[in-house]
Amino acid sequence: MTEKPPNIEFSSVLAACVHDMKNSLFMLLQSIEQLAASENMADEKKQELAKLHYEAYRVNTNLMQLLGLYRLEKKSLPLNVEENFIADILDEMVAKNSLYLDNRGIEVTCEVDSDLVWYLDNDLISNLLSDIVNNALRYCDRQIALSAYISPQNELVVQIEDDGDGYPEQMLNFSLHGDMAEFEASSGRTGLGLYFAGLIAESHKNESKRGYIQLRNGGRFGGSVFTLTLP
Repeated sequence: MTEKPPNIEFSSVLAACVHDMKNSLFMLLQSIEQLAASENMADEKKQELAKLHYEAYRVNTNLMQLLGLYRLEKKSLPLNVEENFIADILDEMVAKNSLYLDNRGIEVTCEVDSDLVWYLDNDLISNLLSDIVNNALRYCDRQIALSAYISPQNELVVQIEDDGDGYPEQMLNFSLHGDMAEFEASSGRTGLGLYFAGLIAESHKNESKRGYIQLRNGGRFGGSVFTLTLP
């Protein structure tokens, strides 16, 4: 008699593994930060640690995206919408990447009123912005600008600009309902981050309005410009 194979739902197993990996990565990031703080370490070693920290943090962000997509598939991605100070969110983006920023000599400016508040899901939006900042760090030359303001339409607008070469053409044509296979995985731009960002933005709604993202090239530095708009 042939035994039936166990009924294993791969997505649930993957989600459980992601949780475990996130915990391990958190400990790894802490250890890297402690090592980098050592005064007796050579500059060359600190630079290598900074690269390692950046890559570990990027993997952590990707794992958070996988969890978010899993919960969305299971229709269990609840929004925890609360009042948040936008300056705190942007400052945290800079603080988490300070080791890499210092070692690469990248200048980051934040332009946002300290008293600007908005209702949003802090965890989801922070993870969304973390991925965009990570990509800006990878492709910029020396400058990144983070800004946030209230538009004339009474919507929150958050922008991330860099002085790199800009988005490739296939990314400028990004559509949340398009084909992710159009992105070139070999170039490191799979479209997963943008897909996740679009879903998270759309999940924030106010009456008939929904959040959305926009990509363009130009801005103050002539490079990539990512815009998140929330109602």
